[in-house]
Amino acid sequence: MRWFPILCKEFSYTQGQYRGKVREYFYYIDHNGMLFMDDSRMKNFTSCFKDVKFLNFFFNRLKVNNTGFYTEHFPYVSPCGIEQNFVRVDDLPIVYTKLNGEDCDTELVINGSGLTFPFDPAKVFMKDNGRIYHAGPEKLKGVGLLSSKLAIQLSPRIVMEDNKCKYFRWKGEQVLVSDEVEKLIEAR
Repeated sequence: MRWFPILCKEFSYTQGQYRGKVREYFYYIDHNGMLFMDDSRMKNFTSCFKDVKFLNFFFNRLKVNNTGFYTEHFPYVSPCGIEQNFVRVDDLPIVYTKLNGEDCDTELVINGSGLTFPFDPAKVFMKDNGRIYHAGPEKLKGVGLLSSKLAIQLSPRIVMEDNKCKYFRWKGEQVLVSDEVEKLIEAR
């Protein structure tokens, strides 16, 4: 059983517990997009889920937790038949881990899976803390985080003006960055 102290409240669960006929599991997504069983003690590359078929299945079904259960601690859920996979995150549930191609069909890879999201250089935003975000799937509040590795790779392309991400260098041009992603980040 895992005790989960948050804001002086005690919350406990057991992986695979039943609530009626529904079996429940609890997961955690870190800022690099790695998926772990929430109660695993060591959260590193050796203990994260790596099977692409499983990751595709899991992230394709991921959505905001509107089940009425554990929403304060696990704001996302990935349903699987009669199982509910509750998910908490370090920052956001969608973390882009790789950029595929630099042609007209450039895509961001989602959480190390086979799933992708179209890359648009105008939809990049860098927060004061240095984290970089990009537009994302609407069902998950429309925004995703760039993993640390991808952020380091793309950060030289960001042109700052008045301490804000103003342009993104892409294919020999400076693309004006929209404030769309910034507004989504501020609204959450």
